[in-house]
Amino acid sequence: MADEKKDKKAAKSAAKKPAAKKEPKAKRAPAKKAAAKKDSKAKGKEKKAAGKKESKAKKEPAKKAAPKKAKKPAAPPVVKAKARYVRIAPRKARLIADQVRGMHIEQARALLEFSPRGAAHPIHKLINSAAANAENNHDLIGDEMRVSSITVDEGPTLRRFRPRAMGRATPINKRTSHIAVALTPVED
Repeated sequence: MADEKKDKKAAKSAAKKPAAKKEPKAKRAPAKKAAAKKDSKAKGKEKKAAGKKESKAKKEPAKKAAPKKAKKPAAPPVVKAKARYVRIAPRKARLIADQVRGMHIEQARALLEFSPRGAAHPIHKLINSAAANAENNHDLIGDEMRVSSITVDEGPTLRRFRPRAMGRATPINKRTSHIAVALTPVED
């Protein structure tokens, strides 16, 4: 009897369900979209191929008629050197950098050697380093260069505190600088 009941229930459930199971719309939509994408890609490739053939046909006469362009003269080589985290305030270093900018290297060295400013020493070392880079890396004469650009950017600040009266403390900012120099050969 139990088997007969199970068979009847199975028959009823089979009668209720349709023969072909329909998928929900959400599942059917990606299949349609994928087919549409494939069709659009194929059409796009055909258009691109046709466009390339037309553009090649248009460009060919223009190439033959266009005159050859003359090559631009090569820019003079630029030799660079950087000093980072220099323990001097950028505001003080910029005073010296402004004096040296655009000078011939020999004049800059003379000015920096006898300058009383503290920033003159690291900038002097940096210009000597850039001149050595010119000789060793670029096969140029280091004494025949000029300072084309020199920049002083602000580096990280070391924050310290100074004890003051009545238990107070005041901040001391020890500023650092990033100095960059670029040298170019002097035009004769």
